[in-house]
Amino acid sequence: MEDTIKTNILLRVLLKVRAFIRKNTVLSIAIVAAVVTSLIVPPDKTYLGYVDLKTMCCLFGTLAVVCALKNIRFFAILASRIILIAGNSRTAAVTLVFITFFGSMLIANDMALITFLPLGYYVFSTSDDRKEVAVVFILQNIAANLGGMLTPFGNPQNLYLYSKYSIPTGEFMNILAAPFALALVMIIGCCFLIPKHSMKIIDTKDTHLPVDRTIIYLVLFSLTILMVFRILPYWITIVIVVISLLILDRKALRMVDYSLLLTFVCFFIFAGNMGRIEAVKGFFSNLLAWNPLVTSVFSCQVISNVPSAILLSQFTEVYKPILLGVNIGGAGTLIASLASLITFGEYNKHYPGYAKEYILRFSAYNFSFVIILTIFALIFLL
Repeated sequence: MEDTIKTNILLRVLLKVRAFIRKNTVLSIAIVAAVVTSLIVPPDKTYLGYVDLKTMCCLFGTLAVVCALKNIRFFAILASRIILIAGNSRTAAVTLVFITFFGSMLIANDMALITFLPLGYYVFSTSDDRKEVAVVFILQNIAANLGGMLTPFGNPQNLYLYSKYSIPTGEFMNILAAPFALALVMIIGCCFLIPKHSMKIIDTKDTHLPVDRTIIYLVLFSLTILMVFRILPYWITIVIVVISLLILDRKALRMVDYSLLLTFVCFFIFAGNMGRIEAVKGFFSNLLAWNPLVTSVFSCQVISNVPSAILLSQFTEVYKPILLGVNIGGAGTLIASLASLITFGEYNKHYPGYAKEYILRFSAYNFSFVIILTIFALIFLL
């Protein structure tokens, strides 16, 4: 009897672990990577310098304010009113992709998808065509990953590299402007593959924003942008954001994606430890000496763009090809970006049983973007 109870408890624990891993795949990998490398490089005082506190504060502040704006339905109302004028499926797709593409520049790619993917499903589910929904989701995913490349806070890896190398803002945007523009043209072109048919979109004009909170949250968002651009001290801005949300919207603080923050911490530990292993240091130094752009793009396909940025930055002071590579490389495999896993999870929630079909279509689109943008960067930007 006692053995049966122990077996049942163990089974429940294993099922919970499995569920956690499936829900937090990237975080699980990050934890394992941090633990394994910590066995090779035992914890010491050097660990205290691993985590980039400014990057963490900028990421937390941006996510918290975006959650507050989301709670008053700011983005949903804004997007719905824009889409209202679309009228047909192709125009609706272009509009959704535009919103996601430019939205990711301001609220980060992950939050843009969390905010606008449900809207994409809401609009296109009326067509009762899962393949059409899949294409819209995939294009929104690509738009989020590649649209977020232009600003330091658009992609999480950008925040880190922008801070790590103290890249001037103008230079940062100039490096990524050309692939950003090419990606936009390619995405719009892909939208024309969507059949054109009439659609009905419910008007949201009766939904009103709370004026006072909207103004305050937009001011807070402006402060986080100034913090990212190093105009305001990060510690002062974080205090203002936290105190304001404690008073106005504590739920927003609870909604922050703490798993993403913990993922960053684990990858900081992983990258810091890897940089202290001589064999690894030599291996990555040689790879980066051969071709830093291709190395960065390939690394993203295997270990995702955020850990690639943190890891590879330990072995070189030449940031331009790394910056290009980890942004272009965000497209590609399903694990190349956390944003891609978010999109896959949202699609699988609505259409369980069609994962293989989705992944094949996802791969066709994403690898086309990766190959074209990598060749473009190699020929014209380096």
